[in-house]
Amino acid sequence: MSWTIRLTVPARKQLVAIKDTRIRQNISKRINRLEDDPERQGKPLSDELAGYLSIRAIGQRYRIIYKLEAEQVVVIVVTLGIRKEGDKKDVYELAKKLARLGQLDLFDTE
Repeated sequence: MSWTIRLTVPARKQLVAIKDTRIRQNISKRINRLEDDPERQGKPLSDELAGYLSIRAIGQRYRIIYKLEAEQVVVIVVTLGIRKEGDKKDVYELAKKLARLGQLDLFDTE
């Protein structure tokens, strides 16, 4: 069974903002691989990000944070970026900030 993948507004903006085309394509390919068995691929997150999962992309550098909506068989990519522990631009810090602002699950009205 194949899952549908959707990107939130922040995740789409973050992907587009990556200047290096090769990196952007590799991250897109990694996101697309979530169509098959996304529940087995990610590491469950805790605390403020409980209910979300994280996978690595491009070695150890980038992370893709997502959640699953099993009823609709949808993978929702909520944010992605570089893992920089201790840096305010760290992908997990960004995800927590978006969660606090209630923007982690924002979609374009398509």
